[in-house]
Amino acid sequence: MRLLERMRKEWFMIGIVLAIAGAKLEPSIGVNGGPLKPEITVSYIAVATIFFNSGLSLKTEELTGALVHIRLHLFIQIFTLAFFPATIWLFLQLLSITPINEWLLKGLQTVGCMPPPVSSAVILTKAVGGNEAAAIFNSAFGSFLGIIVTPLLLLLFLGSSSSVPFTSIFSQLFMTVVVPLVIGQIVRRYIKDWLERTKPPFGAVSSSVLLMIIYTTFCGTFSNPNIDLDRLSLVVILFINSIFSFFSVFSIQLSFMLLTFIFSTRNNSGFTPADTVAIIFCSTHKSLTLGIPMLKIVFAGHEHLSLISVPLLIYHPVQILLGSVLVPTIKSWMVSRQKGVKLTRPTV
Repeated sequence: MRLLERMRKEWFMIGIVLAIAGAKLEPSIGVNGGPLKPEITVSYIAVATIFFNSGLSLKTEELTGALVHIRLHLFIQIFTLAFFPATIWLFLQLLSITPINEWLLKGLQTVGCMPPPVSSAVILTKAVGGNEAAAIFNSAFGSFLGIIVTPLLLLLFLGSSSSVPFTSIFSQLFMTVVVPLVIGQIVRRYIKDWLERTKPPFGAVSSSVLLMIIYTTFCGTFSNPNIDLDRLSLVVILFINSIFSFFSVFSIQLSFMLLTFIFSTRNNSGFTPADTVAIIFCSTHKSLTLGIPMLKIVFAGHEHLSLISVPLLIYHPVQILLGSVLVPTIKSWMVSRQKGVKLTRPTV
């Protein structure tokens, strides 16, 4: 299963490259009013499909046992949706005096505003042997919380960039995010046994729809007459910005993982080594599957939407790559700490 998951993610990254290349070659297909009709198929149907799919796949019935760890959940959610975006904002105040593209910096801010993902943090926590129940709870709860908090954070930090009225954003979010998610959860209650038995390819479905959203986003950029650049120049700019974004998000990811480790291993923290593992991954991972549709809604029609999306597109594979590389190290630390705790326990 882990090998299949890795292969799916590798093919998804290839899909992103092909989607952007396809948008460059023939942007007229995916623009508003074009054959794909993204103003309907993407803005409503595709986004609703992703969240209905999430509602079907979220195993919320398994989370009751994890509810008692209130302090752990508060730490993860506050770090993810308050400390993370606020720290990124302070960091970007320093970078704003540099010649770095302003929309790329805004894209880094959107990364900070995103909720945790529904899969990668859980997979990595399980691979290490950490508190899987806590990881599942915070991934699911963070996804639900992000439906409300993430748009508010985006409007708080980048509100002036959006031309969409506040009420329109939240009415569309409600119809295309909240309603499909709730319906998915209701349907799950009646077909739970069938889902557990057949294990439908939820990840593949969401990834395919997400590629369609990415494709139409870049179609809009490449066909935008307000951007005074030929397509080759635009691709070069995206490539250079992507390299910068890679090193930026890698540094950000590693720094926040180190911070969560320091905070959660203090003597008076009250967290076990297994809790720390869940904290490291759940507090620092950000959701691409939920993030891109939200950006598409909040920044609908924005000429720089593709540049804003670049850091999030890069953060997704970086968090998986970095997490996978660190799994043996974190596992070794956790096992040694657990052995140390057992040795220090008094014998009766």
